Amino acid sequence: MLEMILNAGPMVKFVLLVLLALSVGCWWIIFMKARLFSRAEKESNEFLGLYQQRTNFPVIYRESKLYQYGYLPQVFHSGYTEWARLSRSVENAPESSQTTDTYVEGVEKAMEGAILSQHQRMERSLALLATTGSTAPFIGLFGTVWGIMTSFQRIGLKGAANLAVVAPGISEALIATAMGLVAAIPAVVAYNYFANRIRAFDNEMHYFVNDFSNMVKREWLRRLSTVKPNQVQRVAVQD
Repeated sequence: MLEMILNAGPMVKFVLLVLLALSVGCWWIIFMKARLFSRAEKESNEFLGLYQQRTNFPVIYRESKLYQYGYLPQVFHSGYTEWARLSRSVENAPESSQTTDTYVEGVEKAMEGAILSQHQRMERSLALLATTGSTAPFIGLFGTVWGIMTSFQRIGLKGAANLAVVAPGISEALIATAMGLVAAIPAVVAYNYFANRIRAFDNEMHYFVNDFSNMVKREWLRRLSTVKPNQVQRVAVQD
């Protein structure tokens, strides 16, 4: 096969080089994404176990900074930071007309922004997999057509259609077709796999947002029930 590639025409060699570059790029992305997703899921599961204890949120907040790849720690970090900011604003303005809904909504918006950021981070570079999966077969088909055209050209020059004349062009065509499939199939499989993983991560993050916002709402209502007239007690959330 190596000999056939070396003896191929310039155009077919160019097609094979493009397909090889796409294939190498896709495999690099597959390796990096598999590593990233595995680490992100592991850190998120570890953090979730810590979060579910709910013993000390300031401690959990500090611990969340140690998880650089986990998506749930990043979402929690954004929500808790906003919770602390809103709590300080209530402390500084006790007579504020801030309602429970607006208070919780501010936390939810901060966490939704973190979800979007994590989604974009996980989707980064997946476009190459999708592009390779959809275009590589057609690039290979172009090489196939070119190889067949080369065969017909040689038949015309030789005035005969024997195997020695036709075989080189046909072999070029088949190699281009095979390379197109070799580049496309792993890219499509990997893209679908990673897309499903991202959807699962999104569902986890949205469920986490609902759980955290409900906790914030309960905490807010509990503290409102203990306030004195015209005074709002300090919300015990420290940065």
